[in-house]
Amino acid sequence: MARTYRALDSDKVIETIGVLRHRIVERFPGAGLGEVCAELLLLAGENSARAEKIARRNIPLRVAIFVLLAAGVAALAWIVRLFTSFPTAVDNVFSVLQGVDAGANLIVLTGAGVFFLTRIEERLKRRAALKALHELRSIVHVIDMHQLTKDPSAVVSVAGNTPSSPARTLSRFEVTRYLDYCSEMLSLTSKVAVLFAQGFPDPIVTETVSDIERIAAGLAQKIWQKIIILEALGPEKEGSRQ
Repeated sequence: MARTYRALDSDKVIETIGVLRHRIVERFPGAGLGEVCAELLLLAGENSARAEKIARRNIPLRVAIFVLLAAGVAALAWIVRLFTSFPTAVDNVFSVLQGVDAGANLIVLTGAGVFFLTRIEERLKRRAALKALHELRSIVHVIDMHQLTKDPSAVVSVAGNTPSSPARTLSRFEVTRYLDYCSEMLSLTSKVAVLFAQGFPDPIVTETVSDIERIAAGLAQKIWQKIIILEALGPEKEGSRQ
């Protein structure tokens, strides 16, 4: 099968997250960021399967809806036939008006039922997608929590540490790499979210995906501001980049 570049390949996204996790663990063994990336890798696998399932047609549900609709139409036809088979029962204007009102109400209720049944698959898919996207939005903020204390101001600050100051055990180069890994994780989280909108272009799901992308992009921009500050200070020591 020819490879297409018009859509995200979920396998490639998962593979990229896996490689990133190895890079983090090798650079920062025992760091919590590696565990967060491992959780992101797990979510990517689960959500890839969810997105694929959501994109598929739910044939059993559609068959059940068709059977219910057919039964409803048959019942409505039976009621109409029963009503018209007793002309003596509508021998005055009042009875006719009552019959028309009852028929109109029946048509409205039937239409509402048809609308509900025809949209139930869409609502179920949307609910499943939004639940998964909520998890992805949460992990975006978890990633942000891990980069908060990696502050370049500690390098240029003239003030000393306080008892509550976080431990500064990383070199300038290591802080840059750590922040870069956080930025990559934010971008990849957005890519996992896009898998849902790609297979199920529902307006609400698409807007939720766009919201996650905006949040991730905003946080990544703040991270890169820190990286720019660190890069502007010049190299602290030579080191190979992964």
